[in-house]
Amino acid sequence: MASTNTLATEPTLEAALAAVPTSFRAKLIDSYRSLKSAYSNGQHDACGLRAGRFCETLLRYVQHHLTGNHIPFGTKIPNFEQECAKLEQVAKTAGPESLRVIIPRGLNFLYTLRNKRGIGHVGGDVDANSIDAATMVRVADWCSSELIRVVHNLPLEEAQALLDAITERQIPEVWSVVGKKRVLMPGLDAKAQTLLLLYSDLETAIPAEDLCEWVEYSTLSNYRRVVLTPLHSARLIEHDRDTDTVVISPTGIEKVEQELLKPAPGSPNAKPTSKRRRNSQRS
Repeated sequence: MASTNTLATEPTLEAALAAVPTSFRAKLIDSYRSLKSAYSNGQHDACGLRAGRFCETLLRYVQHHLTGNHIPFGTKIPNFEQECAKLEQVAKTAGPESLRVIIPRGLNFLYTLRNKRGIGHVGGDVDANSIDAATMVRVADWCSSELIRVVHNLPLEEAQALLDAITERQIPEVWSVVGKKRVLMPGLDAKAQTLLLLYSDLETAIPAEDLCEWVEYSTLSNYRRVVLTPLHSARLIEHDRDTDTVVISPTGIEKVEQELLKPAPGSPNAKPTSKRRRNSQRS
């Protein structure tokens, strides 16, 4: 049975941003993917530089879209905060509020975080690299999603699917690679890996076939029997046998946050968990 959750069936960033001129689009996509890749691979020190490239590229595009002019690539932006503030002063007829006000404010925050906090902190009691990098990625996600919402020429359902994919929960323990996902924490059994994979995408019912492939289990029938059935019985997941798809339950979320993502005492990677809870689940 062919998977229904494959890269081939998903809309692409290139398609979603087709209305953006090529000179901007290629740089936007490259800088965004570069930031996401650094975060996914745990390269928190690299996130600051890549977030800066993303901000500078998107600012130039918004300038071009609203005014017809932009600071040329290769020319240093003299005062990033001031350039963002200028965009709020353009006429309302120049473009939607998202481009005039909200995205510039988001970019200014992201650029300030990148410059003032610094990635690769030295000294202090708390290593903030992880939370700084995660914040940068989420702000870049939001800015990219909002840009797509404003300029996309995709059918509404496809645009929404792409926004959902961009805003998918990012945890460094789960690596998205060439249409697959892999759990990077060593020593976890198939049940724990399955819970982490589901936790990384709370809003999507994931085909059992995909989960089986991602944890590299022997056969799908054994995976259903040995992994999914016990997790379902413990109410850690909901396995819909009619559609053969799986979602994580609030109990499963709690288990992941309190046990699987909880670092060992004294670990330098210790960080608070999100404590996010779903109010409802799709069966």
